[in-house]
Amino acid sequence: MPDLLPHILRSDARDNRERILDAARAVFAVEGLNVPMREIARRAGIGPATLYRHFPTKEMLATEAFADQMRACYAIVDEGLADPDPWHGFCLVIEKLFELHARDRGFTTAFMSTFPNAMDFAADREQALRSIAELTRRAKDAGRLRPDVVLDDLILVLMANSGIQAASPTARVAASRRFAALTLQAFQASSPAPDRQEMASSRPLHRP
Repeated sequence: MPDLLPHILRSDARDNRERILDAARAVFAVEGLNVPMREIARRAGIGPATLYRHFPTKEMLATEAFADQMRACYAIVDEGLADPDPWHGFCLVIEKLFELHARDRGFTTAFMSTFPNAMDFAADREQALRSIAELTRRAKDAGRLRPDVVLDDLILVLMANSGIQAASPTARVAASRRFAALTLQAFQASSPAPDRQEMASSRPLHRP
């Protein structure tokens, strides 16, 4: 029996940790990061002391709670970079990132703020942004993305996407998809206007 006690305690600790993370993910997704830690503990069915024993700060809790979203973010950007058509890859990244962030408001806030006290998350964010910047450069070189688009523009539209208000998560995702389409339309390079010589050569010959 004494030999079983440490195992039982470890099992209880693991269960508590998973309950905390499940509760945090659920509440962050709907309400963002302003939810008090005591409310997360209540939803997890544990006491505040147990919560703080596992996660001393909200930054630490959010960093682990959003680990799956961060991995999904990497996968989306890698998929875009692997596309042989840079513009198609850029569109894919915008559409999928917008939807990912629309489904989880808390992740958007965490991604934008980088949590100064959570260095791992900040480093992950910077790596993702560097990859997006590389994809942006490729789309510009291909002549499909406006040359004046900069990384700050992408961060700006991500922030705007996170501000979409809707009656339900499904409606918010639908609105986010619409916003992504409008964003891509605005970012796409316009076709260069034909010069006068090309216009003259394309005119039909005048027959008397």
